[in-house]
Parts: sequence; structure tokens; C-alpha cells
Amino acid sequence: MALGVGLLGYVGVPYLLVQWANLGLIREGRRARLEVALTFDDGPDPGTTPAVLDALRAAEMHATFFVLAARAEAYPELIRRMQEEGHHVEAHAAKHVHAWWRSPWGAYRDPGEAAHRIGAVTGQAVTLHRPPHGAYTLATILGQRATGLTGAQWSIEGGDWQTQATPDAVRTNLLKRLVPGAVVVLHDAGPGARVTVALLPALLRDLRARGYTSVPLTRLDGAEPVSSAALKRRIFIALDRVFDRLGNIRPAGGLADNLFRVAVTPFPLHDVTLQDGLTVTKGVPGVEFHVNNPVLVDLGPRASVRRAQQDFRALARDLDRVPAFRDAQVVYCLSALAPLLGLLGFETHDLPPATERRLRQWANILRFAYGNPPDARPPKLSVLSRDAFLKRYG
Repeated sequence: MALGVGLLGYVGVPYLLVQWANLGLIREGRRARLEVALTFDDGPDPGTTPAVLDALRAAEMHATFFVLAARAEAYPELIRRMQEEGHHVEAHAAKHVHAWWRSPWGAYRDPGEAAHRIGAVTGQAVTLHRPPHGAYTLATILGQRATGLTGAQWSIEGGDWQTQATPDAVRTNLLKRLVPGAVVVLHDAGPGARVTVALLPALLRDLRARGYTSVPLTRLDGAEPVSSAALKRRIFIALDRVFDRLGNIRPAGGLADNLFRVAVTPFPLHDVTLQDGLTVTKGVPGVEFHVNNPVLVDLGPRASVRRAQQDFRALARDLDRVPAFRDAQVVYCLSALAPLLGLLGFETHDLPPATERRLRQWANILRFAYGNPPDARPPKLSVLSRDAFLKRYG
């Protein structure tokens, strides 16, 4: 019994609150700017790190390298190059072993030892620490705090280290999941380097083509340790994902950073006559869109309207190319955002009172989740016929 309680306190609670929920760790930034933080673990390695640095320099992007103390000491010229080219060097470990398999004393000492040894090479104070495998015990947490280090996790794992990983597959997966403010973990040394070195030049070109840049983690907009408010936001983002899976809802254009999530659904209201003369009857196929809530919140209303004009074009391409969308007669949304959608050309129609009450309650819950007062406007139907939508955004 005592052993079980001890393990729960030493491993279980840190796993849930820190390793999984990331409380107190830097995990991601805000979603208002088209920027991410590329991070690389396990280096430096003279056989692979120079190629990673070459690709970053050619793309004029910057990253954070979480390095191993012994490797930093062995290859100080690579550390110097990282610094000279505008990258940040932070601590990964003195001994690259999963925290669960280390003695409490070893896990406690490792963050401070790594930071001290790496700082001696860089000539600068180390402020961030990412333990091997992102794994935590109570000793790891105490070791970070004793030396004034902030834990740094990630929001998107590249998976370059997996045996079956290929450069094209990892790159495609990253681009689909990419969102502003993401912290991406890849490897410039070890098993993952064979994939990362091969994919990185193309990935950086793709980022640039989509308007993104990469910045060091400490310069990422809104990259702060996860608080209870940030955890509440993450819970609701996770609920959105569950809702999307259940409703077969996908990001417009197939990219997670699109402002809209869409699905083919039966039109839920009785006859609605649109300005172009189309009468929409209940049950006809339509494309219903939902807002990507964290992007909307971080952008704010004005920037969201500008962004929507671009992202609706991706939805227009879906209407032409995605077989499931070809029979849709309307594009519509049931939400409290009717004033904003009106600026984008959508017609506004009233909802039945019971539907309005239900949607308004949910809108207020979402506003609470994202730190806004629960005073949502009455929800409305915002709608365009397929032809009108394609004429405006196709």
C-alpha cells in the first residue's frame, strides 16, 4: 500500500499534471501569428547537425536546440555556429535516460548539471530544460525548480525517430497538423536525424509558402508556462476534436490551421428562401461550417474577417474537389457570429427559439472556456447557396 502511494506521488501525479497536462511547462504559443517554434533534440552531431543548420540558414528561419551536455562539450564549434546564426541553445540532459528509470537523486541532479555544463560552452545562462522523452518524475520537477529552469514540452511531435518514418510521411503529417503557435519537436541527432535531415529543406519551403516563419521558443508569441486557464482552454480544444470525430468534421482544405471546420450535414431547418431565389428545404445536403475557436479567439474579430476571406477559398476548392461535398446545396453556420459572417456576404435568418437557446448556452460555455464574459449574441443561421458561395470565394 505504502509503495503504491509512493509511486503515485513520485510518478503518477507528475505524469498526469506535468508530462500529460503540461502544467508549468511551455507547450505552445498563441495562434494569432503565422509563426511556430521548431525545436531539435539530442544533438549536436557533426554528421547531421550541419545539414539542419544549413537548411535553416537557407530558409532564414530560427530554431531552438535542446542539446546533450557531453555533445555540446565535444562539439563546441557547432554550438557556436548555432548561436552565431540566431538559434537558441537550451538543455536536454546530462544523461539521456528516461526519468522513470533513473534514481531520484540522478533525476533531480540532471537538469541543473546539464544547464551548468551547457552554459559553460555557450557562455550564456540556460533557461529551458526538456528532459529525455519529455518524461517527468517528482525529482525532475524539483530539479528544474531548484536551478531556475522552465520545462519545455511540445504541441506537435514529428515522430521522425520511429522505425517506419519516412521524410515524405513525416512532412505531410506535420503540414496537416500545423497551427500557429505550435512547438514542433524533431531531432538533429540520433535515429530521427536520418528523416529530419532529408525532410527539412522541403518542410521549410512549405512553411514559407503558407506564410509561416520559425522563431526560437522564447520568442514565440504567447509561449508561457501552462496555467490552469490555459489547461481549461486545452480541454475545450480536446472536446472540439471529439465533437469533430463524432460528426465527421474536418478542417477546411484539410489543414488544421484553417479558420473553419466543415462537414456535410442535412439542412436542419424548415423552408428557408434565400436572396437568390433558392428555397432550402429541411434535410437537403449542405456544408455546415464551425469556427476553429482558438484561432478565432487569438486573432480577434477584425483579423478573423480578413483571414476568413482567405480560408473560405479553401472551402470553395473543397466544394469542387471533395466528392462528399458535390451535392451540397448550401453553405451555412448556426452560431452567434452572424454579424461577422454578414460582413463576409452571408445572409442572416432567425432560428427557432429552442434551437437559439441551446446554441446560446453552448456559445457562452465556449466564451467562458476561452476567458471571455458569457454574453454571446443570440445565434442565427448564416447561409449562402452553393452558387452564391462559389461566385464569391471560388
